Amino acid sequence: MKILVINGPNLNFLGVREPKIYGKQNYEDLCKLILSHCNQKNITVEIFQSNHEGDIVDKIQEAYQKFDGIVINPAAYTHTSVSILDALKSVGIPTVEVHISKVNEREKFRQISYIRDYCVSTVTGKGFKGYIEAIEILKNHIK
Repeated sequence: MKILVINGPNLNFLGVREPKIYGKQNYEDLCKLILSHCNQKNITVEIFQSNHEGDIVDKIQEAYQKFDGIVINPAAYTHTSVSILDALKSVGIPTVEVHISKVNEREKFRQISYIRDYCVSTVTGKGFKGYIEAIEILKNHIK
């Protein structure tokens, strides 16, 4: 099984950006957790992060016929990007949306997700462990 993990804008600033919301662990810690879990489960994983919407769309398109599943935290683009939704629909790869914080308990605009209806599932408010849950959801869905 081959999974692509995509992280959107400002996630490279984990540990610095609003630690009361996102925690004190940094982006490298998140990547190590994902890589370790996937290694233990014999899952091939690629992790990608960009602050640019077009780069995320390009990465989704590049995943076509190369990946079995996508875990995506579009970050701020969750609430604004029809182009990311369209890219996911175009490639037809099973996708799980993940958010570190409890977006449903935050500002009203954060409760809007353009990709949610496309996704197999959404995991929110579980910190970094939410990524592990999302990977497991994909693994079970793809079997």
